[in-house]
Amino acid sequence: MATNLTIILFCLLHMLLLFKETRAKILVATTESPTPAPAPAPAPAPQSNKHGTTEGSLQPQDCGPRCADRCSNTQYKKPCLFFCQKCCAKCLCVPPGTYGNKEVCPCYNNWKTKRGGPKCP
Repeated sequence: MATNLTIILFCLLHMLLLFKETRAKILVATTESPTPAPAPAPAPAPQSNKHGTTEGSLQPQDCGPRCADRCSNTQYKKPCLFFCQKCCAKCLCVPPGTYGNKEVCPCYNNWKTKRGGPKCP
């Protein structure tokens, strides 16, 4: 019985020492690894006439006038304005002109209805 207890204690001590040694190696490896240099901040995009026509370039308060321009030639002004405002709030972009040009706003262009039709006018 005493020999079994001695063997068990010896095994536990050996496992404890291995654990401490492995943990020490991990700590040394993590503290000695070089930290990557921070990525340089992207240069701000020049504010040309593209304000509001590239994705994320509008402020939420700018959606109303942009959608009014976008929906100015339609005979269905109310639904056009409703969905344009909804799309602008999500994408922060309204394509230029009264029709088409959706390729400049991928979010606006790719948002579809349940049936697969375009969500944004």
